[in-house]
Amino acid sequence: MRNVLRPIALTACLMLVTGCASTGGEATIAASETSSAAPSAAASSSSSAAPAPARCGSAELAALTLRQKLAQRLVVGVTGTADAKAVVAAEQIGGIFVGSWTDLTILSDGAAAKLSKAQDIPLMVTVDQEGGRVSRLKSIGVDLPSARSVRESGATPAQVRAQARTAGKKMARLGITVDFAPVVDVSDEADGDVIGDRSYSDDPQTVTEYAGAFAQGLAEAGVMPVYKHFPGHGSGSGDTHTGAVTTPPLAQLRTSDLVPYRTLLRDPGTAGVMVGHLIVPGLTAADTPASISPRAIGMLRTGKGYDGPAFGGVIFSDDLSGMKAITDKYSIDQAVLRAFQAGSDIGLWLATDQVPTVLNTLEKAVADGKLDRGRIDASVVRILRAKGVLSC
Repeated sequence: MRNVLRPIALTACLMLVTGCASTGGEATIAASETSSAAPSAAASSSSSAAPAPARCGSAELAALTLRQKLAQRLVVGVTGTADAKAVVAAEQIGGIFVGSWTDLTILSDGAAAKLSKAQDIPLMVTVDQEGGRVSRLKSIGVDLPSARSVRESGATPAQVRAQARTAGKKMARLGITVDFAPVVDVSDEADGDVIGDRSYSDDPQTVTEYAGAFAQGLAEAGVMPVYKHFPGHGSGSGDTHTGAVTTPPLAQLRTSDLVPYRTLLRDPGTAGVMVGHLIVPGLTAADTPASISPRAIGMLRTGKGYDGPAFGGVIFSDDLSGMKAITDKYSIDQAVLRAFQAGSDIGLWLATDQVPTVLNTLEKAVADGKLDRGRIDASVVRILRAKGVLSC
């Protein structure tokens, strides 16, 4: 018998109002979702007032145990079909990640799509498909040029949108629902450097135009785009795969890497945002990457601190298990816990073996008052919206 009830028919609903408890060494920036206007005093005091409408997703949340809610917030790399089936059956995780090590028959033979469809809540089937040197699906017919090369070729944003739409349709047919692209880092690094040719330009406006077009093309194909790497990796001191990386101060990022987010998140559509493992002077603590920083994620959620719009979509961590900027200090369960405490909706990492340990740690954190149930529910509602389970 399945552990999750199929969602009931949706009713008209209001935005979920959540608490904003957080732990950690940094001061917490409130990240509440906006609530609907409260009823007037006269209406609330009237004995004939109608019952308050159900909160958005209340029925769906009621059908999930705490562990299942937490599992919805995990997206984990798989080696292939058997691995994916096993972890989904055991823990009902929210999504799988197809990486360079994954047997791609999970996509080409339709297994990922079938597995997702068989769940009461569909999976996020995710991939890094930027184009150029980050092109995980080239061997099965999905390929794009690098961001820099397509812009330098003279292609217009409209052409980039069309290219992304074509690639997105191919991805959707393979069962992919989320692409961790486009890169919106602003960079003039050499092509082969960590960001390099993955960036459209060292001009923020050009990045905004081209990345926005790429994201729109993916969305038109039914694939969720994810802007990365907030708050900006384009001028970082190194590669977060190999160690700690520091960016220029926040004041400088406000005029460079943060400029695209200020524009693109005004109307993000279905897009999510990935937060990088970046230490930002003037924003994060000296030893705290943005991916586990309440200040950094609070800035993204509220828009305060860089004159940006509030962002109500899904926030992903960057990989928490394969990048030494995190793994030099934290085990995977502690990294996921810190990402959630900081305000991320989804913790992403590369292998399934630690999923039970992560969930055990998260459940204990809730019991110990280190994770707030209201914020867990708010994240699950955002995820269910992204999956199309909720439309409120």
